[in-house]
Amino acid sequence: MERVAAVEPETAFAERSRLVEGVRAYGLIVAMWLRSTMAYRASFVMTTVGNFVSTAFDFVTIMLMFAHVDVLGGFTLPEVALLYGTSATAFGLCDLFLGSMDRLGRRVRDGTLDTLLVRPVPVLAQVAADRFALRRLGRITQGLLVLGYALWTLDIDWSPLKVAMLPLMVLSGAAIFGAVFVAGAAFQFYVQDASEVQNAFTYGGTTLLQYPPSVFAKDLVRGVTFVVPLAFVSWLPALYVLGRDYPLDLPRWVAFLPPLVAVGCWVLAGLAWRAGLRAYRSTGS
Repeated sequence: MERVAAVEPETAFAERSRLVEGVRAYGLIVAMWLRSTMAYRASFVMTTVGNFVSTAFDFVTIMLMFAHVDVLGGFTLPEVALLYGTSATAFGLCDLFLGSMDRLGRRVRDGTLDTLLVRPVPVLAQVAADRFALRRLGRITQGLLVLGYALWTLDIDWSPLKVAMLPLMVLSGAAIFGAVFVAGAAFQFYVQDASEVQNAFTYGGTTLLQYPPSVFAKDLVRGVTFVVPLAFVSWLPALYVLGRDYPLDLPRWVAFLPPLVAVGCWVLAGLAWRAGLRAYRSTGS
């Protein structure tokens, strides 16, 4: 019994040390890519602006819709802007830090993943930091601007809980998207051409969340609430801030669950990643 009790703290310490090592390695790799990016500053500015403009067309499309209608699914333009701004900002943060995860399938196919396995650094940190693209700040900036417009124009009965909900939903939403990125990457260990499947839940998910849940079928809303819980990124907490009814007659307190949902998603994503990494077999090239 004493030996078992002694092993458990040692295991926990090893896990914490590996986590710290992974974060440190991630930071070093990101710093390397930042130095590379800043060596061509004009190119960085142009690609960041291009990223900003290309993502801005999503909200321009929504504005064109409201040029012909006053409400969309019972929501006004500023209310839709709140949904859009929170989901776009959350996804932008995740895309900045974990946007390279969809390249894992390519590494598995061409055998370059083997070079990551022989390094004394967690593979997840290396894959996540690979080709870190600072230009993705354009997406975050665009999301923040739309969010600022929504908060400026909406007449919200603010309370301390509603004020705290805004940063909570953005950070928790980024964490939920991050778990989806990692789980999708783990799936690519088995199906190497599955990056588009992953993108359907990440890029497709953020597009879905930019519109009110009332415009979608209930089965789809159930799927993104109870199966892949993207509804906790923006829909449910944003509806609490707006004082609107929740879809599926959910109780009011579910708006405060995004942090717990994010933790649960990361636990499942971590298990999926470990299973995928153990199942990986080198191409031999």
